[in-house]
Amino acid sequence: MKGAYPIVITQDDDCFLVYIPDFDINTESDSLEGAIEMARDAIGLMGITFEDDGKEIPKPSLRIDCYTDIKEGELFSLVDVDFDEYRKKHDNRLVKKNCTIPYYLAAQAEKENINFSALLKEALLKRLNIAQNA
Repeated sequence: MKGAYPIVITQDDDCFLVYIPDFDINTESDSLEGAIEMARDAIGLMGITFEDDGKEIPKPSLRIDCYTDIKEGELFSLVDVDFDEYRKKHDNRLVKKNCTIPYYLAAQAEKENINFSALLKEALLKRLNIAQNA
């Protein structure tokens, strides 16, 4: 799922504070560019956390007219996030899975020094039509 989420940025002394209304969260950085990147990261992290918890990811509120209360010194912007790409990039922890195969296949594969984990990963990437560099 992709979305463009509104953010409000405020500069405070040496940092840029970011409020993300659709998730009701805040983040910050010491540069404007960093603030936008931190907002994208916070949204991505919240999105995959919602998915993992079985919750629906909030839809971006694209009604810009509801942000007419932006105060002087605040910057309104949109940040795009692709939750599927975010998960691929940031959630690469390994998990152990047991599988059952016929003995003769296991014996032959071991004779051929086949790495079962690598083979399963390769087969899943192919079956799920996911780019190999993921």
